[in-house]
Amino acid sequence: MNRKTGRLKRPFGTLHYEVTGSGPALLFAHGLGGNQMSWWQQVAHFAPNYRCVAFAHRGFAPSDPVTGGPDPADYASDLAALIDHLDFPDVRLVGQSMGGWTMLEYALAHPARVKALVLSSTAGTIDRRGADPSGGKDYDAWLAAAEAANKAGAGIHPAIGVKGAARAPALHLLYRSIDEMAGALDKDRLRAGLRRTAVRTLADLASLNVPTLLIAGADDGVFPPFLAPAIAAALPQGEATIVPDAGHSPYFDHAATFNRLVDAFLARHR
Repeated sequence: MNRKTGRLKRPFGTLHYEVTGSGPALLFAHGLGGNQMSWWQQVAHFAPNYRCVAFAHRGFAPSDPVTGGPDPADYASDLAALIDHLDFPDVRLVGQSMGGWTMLEYALAHPARVKALVLSSTAGTIDRRGADPSGGKDYDAWLAAAEAANKAGAGIHPAIGVKGAARAPALHLLYRSIDEMAGALDKDRLRAGLRRTAVRTLADLASLNVPTLLIAGADDGVFPPFLAPAIAAALPQGEATIVPDAGHSPYFDHAATFNRLVDAFLARHR
């Protein structure tokens, strides 16, 4: 199987990326608790049929650190530079949680180059409360319950959740180990940056004519799963799937289900 690693020069330093397999380009953007390694189960699955590209966002090792920490507003331009560097005429994009900021903004800027977009456990740069069909009531209730549950699950990574950690303790340990590779990165500051840049409304997506699949876990304590179908309904070519008994990381702890959903979606939008 073809595989290579590389480093792309950017104004902040260098961006680490890995290319595995051959075929149409399929790119993966990780969440706040990850890096390019987060996608090990997806790269192994899709590489026989796709040219899989996983990278570490700026500020996340093994990409170079950023003085003062990364700004999520810069993520899409890094992705655009990587796609141009690899000379892909078109792409398929999968973004998990924070990676949704990267992938959605790239799709909005370059819709003609995006064959398909998968947003996993994320609304990307959309204002989540503003996307709540109830006007914020359901979002506020979900947020209060999620914060209480995450507090009660001390020692459990919220991206896996209490149920996920009990079901698959080895995966929970691996997730935490990958998360710790970020080292001294100030994730609280980065979370504030994510909130600051999540200002788009559903009206901003009304002309996004890119096939888009939103996947969410029914037990997600980080992203409100009921927003997935609400956002999909606002898109010209949107659809949504809720994965039962899954938390914030169905790609990680329900990989077989996640891969099947993405496989079928990509097959419909070649």
